[in-house]
Amino acid sequence: MNKIILIPEAKQKLEYYCSYQERCHDEVQTKLHQLGMTRAESDEVIFHLLENDYLNEERFACAFARGKFRIKQWGKIRITGELKIRHASAYIIKTALKEIKDEDYWETFEKLAEHHWDTIRETNMMKKRKKFCDFMIRKGWEQPMIYAKVKELENPDKN
Repeated sequence: MNKIILIPEAKQKLEYYCSYQERCHDEVQTKLHQLGMTRAESDEVIFHLLENDYLNEERFACAFARGKFRIKQWGKIRITGELKIRHASAYIIKTALKEIKDEDYWETFEKLAEHHWDTIRETNMMKKRKKFCDFMIRKGWEQPMIYAKVKELENPDKN
């Protein structure tokens, strides 16, 4: 394959790519591969991006955690799993999860759970419970929280 892009041009393209949205190393590697860069050239560009603070794994992980929690209402389990897929270290994942305040986490869980419970139109209580639990687990919320909430929602008069 003929190389179409030179290192200075790649640096410029990747600076722009990283500046309009936080990126992880994997996304940058994929982009460089798409541009036809060799491993050595990619390493040089990545070093440049790191050195000039265009690429920062910790900053990416924190932004990712905040965004997925606020916008998609993901729980910590889902966020952790997605960051692991992106090869984030345990330290970076732990740092990213600290971006989510406990009170915000509980409040979001409560609102999401109650809203979703009310939108399920299943009349069979076992099926409704399963749909609710499956949804909340897919969103990455902790199972003990989910099971306690489903019991509360099934029997609202006992509270």
